[in-house]
Amino acid sequence: MIMESLLPLAVFAFVSSITPGPNNIMLTSSGIMFGFTRSIPHMLGITAGFCVLLLICALGIGSLLIALPSIQVILKTLGSGYLLYLAWKLRNMSFQADVDRNAKPMSFYSAALFQFANPKAWIMAITSASAFLPLVEPFWLALTLYCAIFSAINLPCVSVWAGAGSVLRRYLAQTVWQRVFCTVMVLLTIYSAISIWL
Repeated sequence: MIMESLLPLAVFAFVSSITPGPNNIMLTSSGIMFGFTRSIPHMLGITAGFCVLLLICALGIGSLLIALPSIQVILKTLGSGYLLYLAWKLRNMSFQADVDRNAKPMSFYSAALFQFANPKAWIMAITSASAFLPLVEPFWLALTLYCAIFSAINLPCVSVWAGAGSVLRRYLAQTVWQRVFCTVMVLLTIYSAISIWL
């Protein structure tokens, strides 16, 4: 019975964590600009902040939002609008081999706080809390399993995007590859904006 309720949660956690969104797009950019190792605090901050968001939604805030369709529409509109804004910004992004010495990757705390402004994170947390919370007792055990499983799947998934960025880093000094990268990232971001409404 427990496994039957955990498997759908694990599948949802994987699909929602690995697909494009603001976190993954920013991590790819961070991997390109700073490399994988320097992006680790960013990755950990995403997972930690999202874990707190999962907990908040599981405790009832998610249910409140689901009960008010107008808030869902507002959240989806803001989320898709933000993603389209990111796509617009990404269209002319260029990679410079010599990164500004003052530039720093996103910190653990900034990445954690960003989850509360990330529309995709809210949608993931609300959906999972309403549909995939494990059916076990006591409730604290269900919450623990829920957050632990989602976090254990989320961290490797977001890490893939930072790793991809660090691999791409060596190729993006060439203008042709910069254009290919920008086109792919813009298309993935637009896909994310559309998928919010599906």
